[in-house]
Amino acid sequence: MKIVVPFKRNNAKSRLAGMLTPEERDALAMNMLHDVVDALHGFEIDILTSSMLSNGEVDLSPHVLLSDYGLNEALNDYLRSRARHDNDSVMIVMADLPLISSKHIKEIAGLDADVVIAPGKGGGTNILYIRDPSGFHVDYYGTSFLDHLRIARESGSSVEVYDSFSVSTDIDEPEDLVELMIHGNGRAARMLADSGFTVVVRDGRVEIDRIRA
Repeated sequence: MKIVVPFKRNNAKSRLAGMLTPEERDALAMNMLHDVVDALHGFEIDILTSSMLSNGEVDLSPHVLLSDYGLNEALNDYLRSRARHDNDSVMIVMADLPLISSKHIKEIAGLDADVVIAPGKGGGTNILYIRDPSGFHVDYYGTSFLDHLRIARESGSSVEVYDSFSVSTDIDEPEDLVELMIHGNGRAARMLADSGFTVVVRDGRVEIDRIRA
């Protein structure tokens, strides 16, 4: 099995612009990538990105592939390349899943279905396992979870949904930072804490606040 992690660095996490500076958003994206790579330790990993990454920023034992294509085009090109190479199974893992662990990866890869979909919030797809890359294409954005279910069924593939809170927690919106600070124990959570963020309760609701010196 080959694992590919698509990573967008340019203007990363733009929906957090109201809470984090551009430099902080870049740092958060890099730290989440570190957390994901740490969770994938021991697996064969490709990082698919349009940005140069230096060895000081991320462990380059994963292979970094540069692509100027958009997400769908880059991943479908990757699947075609894997199909031509050895047609071994491929798992696509998003780079903003700081709560995942190797346990989740092993459980997903151990399922019998041809395609395994781990949904994200709002109809997205956070992890996608494809046993036969020659017979599948991806369609991210929008309700990609439903799209990938449809693609799998139309191709005649068996499909299974992997339901996990940790895997479903992607970090895009300000409220997602609450989950990261409550449940995270990796680099991304520590970066937020070091930046002065803390979890508070106001009017019975859990929120994130920032303490500035």
